[in-house]
Amino acid sequence: MKKRGRIGSSFDDFLKEEGFYEEVTAKAIKRVIARRLNGIMRENNLTKTMLAKRMQTSRAQLDRLLDPDNESVTLGTLARAAHAVGRKLRMDLV
Repeated sequence: MKKRGRIGSSFDDFLKEEGFYEEVTAKAIKRVIARRLNGIMRENNLTKTMLAKRMQTSRAQLDRLLDPDNESVTLGTLARAAHAVGRKLRMDLV
């Protein structure tokens, strides 16, 4: 029996053709970061207030960081959050 390969283009190709790839990718990355931070907070029994204090920021800014739909987060905020939970922020251009 002949093995069937993939037919048509990938979803990534579709998004690129439609001009949405970068936007969708950025949203996905932000959602992953927000969920990861929430998970680390749960693992370490950290409240939002405690993490905001460690980051030397407001609870409102932390809420924006943890909101998966809010993309207005700076690299500085991400780096402070990573440091506050004992992690490192890693980024890459591929």
